Parts: sequence; structure tokens; C-alpha cells
Amino acid sequence: MQFKVKAARSGEGVLYVNIDALTKDDAMRQAAERGLTVLSMHANEALLKRPKLFTTRFSLSLFSQELLALLDAGLPQVEALETILEKELRQSNRKLMESVIAKLYEGKSLSMALEQFPEVFPPLYVAMIKSSEKTGNIADSLTRYISYQAQVDVIRKKVTSASIYPVFLLGAGGLVTLFLMLYVVPKFGLIYQDLGHDLPFFSRLLMNWGQLLANHKPLVLGSLILFLVGIYYMVTHPALRAWALKKIKTIPNIGKRIQIYQLARFYRTFGMLLKGGVPVVPALEMVSGLLQADFRKQLAGATDSIREGKPASVSLEKFGLTTPIATRLLRVGERTGRLDDMADRIANLYDDDMARWIDWFTKLFEPILMAVIGLIIGMIVIMMYFPIFELAGSIQ
Repeated sequence: MQFKVKAARSGEGVLYVNIDALTKDDAMRQAAERGLTVLSMHANEALLKRPKLFTTRFSLSLFSQELLALLDAGLPQVEALETILEKELRQSNRKLMESVIAKLYEGKSLSMALEQFPEVFPPLYVAMIKSSEKTGNIADSLTRYISYQAQVDVIRKKVTSASIYPVFLLGAGGLVTLFLMLYVVPKFGLIYQDLGHDLPFFSRLLMNWGQLLANHKPLVLGSLILFLVGIYYMVTHPALRAWALKKIKTIPNIGKRIQIYQLARFYRTFGMLLKGGVPVVPALEMVSGLLQADFRKQLAGATDSIREGKPASVSLEKFGLTTPIATRLLRVGERTGRLDDMADRIANLYDDDMARWIDWFTKLFEPILMAVIGLIIGMIVIMMYFPIFELAGSIQ
């Protein structure tokens, strides 16, 4: 759910920001983490979101790549941003860039200009830029973010590509089955009724079902549309999506993979922030917004434990945010002072594990799904034609 927040921040006056959160309390917590004093807040979400199929949203990765290239070429920040503005065609993106440039002309730093738009530039991105401004090397932070985003996208793209074929197969199989049951089976039922021939039990059951569905086509099609709308609503509504994900996580193997994916994202972001010069506790607080609700509670407990002076490896292990190998790598990082490198190594281990599991699952699931759909359609066709085979045999 999205909340429209009117808030104040020291030295900046009143701000209006949008915060994505499951509950109002969660939105209040995220606002506090950003250093905002909330003046008012209200939910700002329609019952159904309009699908954005043909929109061009602001790409933070592309912006970072372009800004890095221009800064490496020797352009000052303002001139580099003005160059990016010149190539923007979308009006909303142009207004965003104009606002950022205006803040720079007012004498504000790049991080201060970017943090005015948290819905586009997330807090962790701003924190990384702010940390690099102290050393005067923004290019290094941009390079780290681009590398981080590319690595995060690898698993996401694998999951997306692995799901395309099963979804297409389910859709095509469902449409074929629906066509057979609503059109072809009732036609065969009328033919068999005119012949006056007794049908086998399963064929007669199929014809009755087909006739029932054909007699209530508007109800069947309406129910199908409501079902698809319900699926879309569940996918786009944060609370329902969280509920569905919670149920999915009860499946032993799937739940474990979801946890590994979350941990990989956590350690990847955590390592990037540490390399950018962000201290451990603030880095953990920024990463919290990327995790699911149950992981946020675990991370909050681990963060409090670290504030009390306990090592990060002990705290993260205590609250279930590590595996045995990850715990040992964290201990090595604490001893050598390279916790950021160890966090990256842990993320790489989890990503490799997820990649292997996705490949295995795809190779196993796709043939099974194809066999099940083929079996369902084949059984319908066989039960339609079986009386014809019997009739032909009796004539001979």
C-alpha cells in the first residue's frame, strides 16, 4: 500500500513523499528512518491499479551509467545533469531532472537534491552518494551501484525467464481446454443425443459437464474474468501479496528458496553500503526497507543487538539471518576489517545457489507441466471420440 506523507525535516522545511508499506505503522517507521517528522499521512491506493504496459519510468540504473560516463569525461555535476536532461523525452523525467538541477543551483549537494525524491532515488542510493561526497569521489559510488544493480538483476531475470514458458503453457492449455468444454464437447453431445446410443460412463459425464458449461456461458466467462481480476489484484496489492507469499513460504523447499533470495539481496545491498562508507548500523537500517515484513523484524532485532556492542556475525546468526558458511565468512570479515568483501562473497554464494536451483526446477517442472496439460486435453479428446470407436466396432 502507498501512503502520501506530509513531513518536515530539519533545515529543509515541509516535504511531501510517497512511502510503500504494508501498514501505517510500517510507513511511520520508514519515515522515521529517513529522519522525517510526520505531519499527516493517508493511504493513497486505488482498489485496482491500472497496468503500466506502455509507460517509460525513470531508470535509476541508466541514469547512474550516464552520469558516471559524463563525470569520467570531466564534466561538472550540473553540466552532466543538464546533458542528461537534454536527451530526456518523457515530460515527467524532464521535470524531475529540472528539479534536481534547480536544487544544485541553490547550493545544495547532489545527495540533498536527490533525497527530495525518495520514490525515484531510494534512501540507500542517496546515502551512498552522500558518503562519497565526503571523499569527493562520486564516480566510485556510481560504479559500485551499477555493479550492484547488474548482479541483483541476474537472479531476477533468471526467475522471470524461467516463469515465461510455464505461464504461457498454462494459458494456452487453459484456453484449449475451455474451448473444448464450451464449444466442441456440447456439439459432440448433441450428435450422440441424436444417435440415441448409450455412452460409456466417463464420456456421458464429460458430455453432461460440457452441456452444463455451455448452457451457462455468461456465468463461466464472468467467473473466469473475476478470477483473473482477483489474481491481478493479489499481485498488485501489497497486503494480499504478502499474505500469499506467507502461504507459499510454508511449502518447505519453496520457503527455503525465498529465504535464500532475501538473504542474497540483503547481503548484496549491505556490502555495497559498507563499501560506500556507510557505518554498519545505518546500513542495516537502510537495507530493512528492501526485505519482507518477517525479515524486517529479524533484522531489527539484529540491529539492536549490534547497537549493544555485539559482533555482527553473532547478532545476525542469533536472529536467523545467516547460514553456517555465512557466519564463518562474517567472522573472517570482522577479524580482517573487510566485512564489505565478505558480505559480497556471501551474496555470490546465495546467488549461485539460487541459479542452480532455478535451472534444476525449470528442467524438472516444465516437462511435468507439459505432460499434465497434454494428459488433460488428451483425456477430453479420447472421451469425446470413444463412443465413435465403440459404434464403429458394433457396425463391423
